[in-house]
Amino acid sequence: MKFNYQKLGLKRIDTYIIKKFLGTYFFSIILIISISVVFDLTEKMDNFFEHDAPLKEIVFQYYLNFIPFYMNMFSPLFTFIAVIFFTSKMATNTEIIAILASGVSFRRLMVPYLLSALVISIISFTVGGYIIPNGNKIMLTFEDKYVRKIKKDNARNVQMEVEKGVIMYIERYEISNNTGYRFSLEKFNGKTLTSRLTAQTISWDSAYNWKITDYLQRDFKGMRESISKGTTKDTTIMVQPEEFFITYAEAAQMSNPQLSKYLIKQRERGVGNIQGFEDEYYKRFSMPLAAFIMTLIGVSLSSRKVRGGMGLHLGIGLALSSLYILFSTMSTTFSVSGVMSAFAAVWLPNLVFLVVGIYLYIKAPK
Repeated sequence: MKFNYQKLGLKRIDTYIIKKFLGTYFFSIILIISISVVFDLTEKMDNFFEHDAPLKEIVFQYYLNFIPFYMNMFSPLFTFIAVIFFTSKMATNTEIIAILASGVSFRRLMVPYLLSALVISIISFTVGGYIIPNGNKIMLTFEDKYVRKIKKDNARNVQMEVEKGVIMYIERYEISNNTGYRFSLEKFNGKTLTSRLTAQTISWDSAYNWKITDYLQRDFKGMRESISKGTTKDTTIMVQPEEFFITYAEAAQMSNPQLSKYLIKQRERGVGNIQGFEDEYYKRFSMPLAAFIMTLIGVSLSSRKVRGGMGLHLGIGLALSSLYILFSTMSTTFSVSGVMSAFAAVWLPNLVFLVVGIYLYIKAPK
């Protein structure tokens, strides 16, 4: 049973362009990712043999998650290459000229391109925000076991606001025995210290239940101070051990709702070093929209029939797409250095290249 495109108001030329666009896009992805897998396998082959990695785990735990991760990462590049490739071919064969001469406006010609970009954008957003994070978790666990040690066994100088006005500090926390050493918990009323609890060790029990050992409790009320101490004591602290080991690498392992919830929680705690998580969260929304921008630039650039033909268009296209990826990577350093917010830094490349796309669209032959 064939899908009836006419019900959507699409003409034969629209279906022709959509099929060419998406077909070239997925073909280029398969080609480039196949080469990437071969290079990665060659690089890690010694590690796999050294650690006796089972073939089943290599295929299903590592490469089955490796492929969608890099497909999504380079989606703007693949989109650009696909548009440049088949549109240049159409222009070289004078198909673009024939379409425009038949009365189809350049704006109308953009419709099937933008519909294809919409499909790519939806796939990129869904896969990047809800499927890849869990795959990253499996892939990194595999790498930690068979390639190189990634996960840390201990955390040092842990300091965070576990509740409003409650500051916790642990000098060293060992995950092997779920025990922290040289612990302190300070409570503030505004800027006034109201109590300070210190202990030699603190052990995690379950949920938010902790057991402290050799503790000293000091409570302050005006100029008066009361002191109590003991051997062991159970207490509730609104934090769990895994939160001590969360690094920027963990951001790629969180789905969109998890990442949003984590950012809200960390902001409430007053944690300042969350730029990496903010960058990852905003990229989940900016990257899918890059498909529209790359499509606009690609069509405007390659629809003109030039002496250099497809080779010239591909060269310019690869240069612009590489510049976009480089700009996207560099812009995140602006947020880390505090020059601009994470939101502005992530969206800046899209804004700049959107201006470039609009300029090329205006200058495109119509």
